Amino acid sequence: MATVSQPAADVLAALKSHTWTPQPEPARLVHRLLNECLEHCPFAARLSQRMLDETGTRMVDWIDHFGLPVNDPAVSELQKVGYSNVDPRHGDTVWTHNAGLFPRVRQLKTPTRQLAIKVDSVADFLFAHGLTDVSIDGEPFSPLRVACVAKGKGVEFLVVERHGSLDFTPSALTRTPVKSGTSLPVALLHHFEKLLLRPRQFENDAAGFAFANKLIDEAIADLGRDRACDLFFTTERLYWQRRNRAGRIQYERQASLGLGWANHDHHTYRSSRESFVSLIAFLEKLGFQCRERFYAGREAGWGAQVIEHPVTGVTIFADVDMSPEEVTQDFSHEPMVSRTQLGTVGLWCALHGEAFLQAGLHHLECQFDFAATRDQLKLVGIDTMPPFTDFSYLRQAFTRGEHWSVDPVRVERLRTSRRITDEQATKFLTQGALGSHLEILQRDDGYKGFNQHGISEIISATDPRRAEAAKE
Repeated sequence: MATVSQPAADVLAALKSHTWTPQPEPARLVHRLLNECLEHCPFAARLSQRMLDETGTRMVDWIDHFGLPVNDPAVSELQKVGYSNVDPRHGDTVWTHNAGLFPRVRQLKTPTRQLAIKVDSVADFLFAHGLTDVSIDGEPFSPLRVACVAKGKGVEFLVVERHGSLDFTPSALTRTPVKSGTSLPVALLHHFEKLLLRPRQFENDAAGFAFANKLIDEAIADLGRDRACDLFFTTERLYWQRRNRAGRIQYERQASLGLGWANHDHHTYRSSRESFVSLIAFLEKLGFQCRERFYAGREAGWGAQVIEHPVTGVTIFADVDMSPEEVTQDFSHEPMVSRTQLGTVGLWCALHGEAFLQAGLHHLECQFDFAATRDQLKLVGIDTMPPFTDFSYLRQAFTRGEHWSVDPVRVERLRTSRRITDEQATKFLTQGALGSHLEILQRDDGYKGFNQHGISEIISATDPRRAEAAKE
């Protein structure tokens, strides 16, 4: 019987690691705790219904954490459903579940439960709901700000704003000048402007990555890695949103309730083969950790690295054209050689530029009620493509893609190098090519993974060379 060589065995093991499965038992506990809190807090219950009716989102997907009194009967159930208390914060016992997407649970020394949801800005939430008499715990620009916005029978309802912090208790803002010599608030605004306005057009992509690395090195020196990461992806979402109508409309719906994009699930970068290692290196500099890898097979011609930030919760799905033999190498860290033939991902980058640079994110995906969001967006003129995943625990669909005009220089470069035909070149010049999407996703049972077969289908469906793309 043939044996697999050790290097190949290691690669196969890496490809099979992070095998996520549905976790129905902890999911049932989370839903029960949420429902019990809503039952005893009318403000939270009304908000939960408004979130569904006005934004197509579910409060369960916005939960930052639960707080449970030490003698709460639910505490005894946590370990039974897979929670572990290995994450102390400020002397508290904090329960986490590592086999799925579940909120943390904090044990309290008070007799009252807490239901805390995450928002982009506590002040924006208070303003949206006319809560002018609610105090905010945590100074402006702090990495953590919290407000108790309502109290019910044995329940406090909190909104939580995080910027690179996993703490539960806001700390005083540092008064010590940061490395650049300015105060922290000034440094935050300075680096926000630098990242938001960073140039994305360069003579070559290597220069673009070098410039971005310089900016982020300066931000990390002043703000720390986690805060710099939070700031960077705030600006990445803004750049994507400026170029995506569905994103702008959905953001306004969520902002009307003071929520923002705190329900983001993953951000997708498309990368050329030549720049993929640079993209992963930049993300790892920010503290991201590689999770599962995908390889879709010879016909699909693409691979992907899932990479997650342990503090901010930002998750990246990074796509790249791949050959079958490259599955046996660490394609996230070992450079891939250029090749003439372009797959769907490579052609998108050749037409629009790197997602990290000129093009911006290929799509932002947030957690929704799948049916409600699709129906609500359709009413305002945003159609969705057929679902590419329709499991009981995972449902996914793209909005119809934005069509972007294509730089004639890029088209001519592709035509003269025989990477596209004359007919395709004419089509791209006259009709443009598919650019970005908003992805609508619903996760249930805490499922944290992705549907590889479904992703293969949607990558194929969004290939700019397909005739269907011209009809969208």
